Amino acid sequence: MDVNKNSYTFAFSAILVIVVAAVLAFAAESLKPMQKENMRLEKMQNILASVKIEATPEQASSMFEKYIVDQKLLNSQGEVVTPSGITAFDVDVVKEFRTIDEKNRNYPLFIFEENGERKYIVPLVGKGLWGPIWGYVAFDGDMNTVYGSTFDHKSETPGLGAEINTNEFQDKFIGKSIFDNNGNYESIHVLKGGTDVVGNQHAVDGISGGTITSNGVGEMIQRTLNIYVPYFKGNQKASL
Repeated sequence: MDVNKNSYTFAFSAILVIVVAAVLAFAAESLKPMQKENMRLEKMQNILASVKIEATPEQASSMFEKYIVDQKLLNSQGEVVTPSGITAFDVDVVKEFRTIDEKNRNYPLFIFEENGERKYIVPLVGKGLWGPIWGYVAFDGDMNTVYGSTFDHKSETPGLGAEINTNEFQDKFIGKSIFDNNGNYESIHVLKGGTDVVGNQHAVDGISGGTITSNGVGEMIQRTLNIYVPYFKGNQKASL
């Protein structure tokens, strides 16, 4: 074969592209189970982080099984449902937020227990400045007071909106409450600061320079937790 001909160059390039594509496709397919497992473990770590349990990837599965004693799925009316073949952990809330009508979404609830005390963990998802934001908020046994929270994002601006995943921002929510003294749902607002935040049990300081992302966090908290209000109120009454 004349290696100086254009036909040789084209044929060689075509074969090389096919071989490389086949190798990459094989590698991607082979790595899928590992990628899924890593995502599963990371999700467990994030859920546990909302209740201040730090777990390594190696510890995540066993610690999740130890501390998460129950999982529930709620519909858009805040009613517990039991769809066939799916658990709360199986629900991809980011995917549902993007593709499923709000009335048909599943809303997971994870129940954590340690030394006889329970915490209730709610997954959240919303929109930031540049893409999706998400997180988990954990409540004390009164289903009102925030025990812990964790937030994250896909593409918010470093040093600004991206600060939602820092302890400095997340810790502001600890001790805040979502119901007022009369039992009415108030949520937790993310504000610019000033007198509206000082002493306010339903507000935290937003991120300086990250107004749109801060507003996104406040919106996703208000919208999502509103779904859980009927469940929380029903269980608050049952515990009296």
